[in-house]
Amino acid sequence: MATISLTISAILAIILGIVILIFPKLLRWAVGLYLVIFGILQLLGTYVDFSPI
Repeated sequence: MATISLTISAILAIILGIVILIFPKLLRWAVGLYLVIFGILQLLGTYVDFSPI
């Protein structure tokens, strides 16, 4: 399941990078949002086992 988390964070990083290039003043919000989402994904990956039994 780590692949899905890495894929989501990679797609999110690309999208936020494009938004930052278009709207540079959103950098503060984009970085904050990215860190919150990345942290949640890391916690879910640590505490929840998504693998089949």
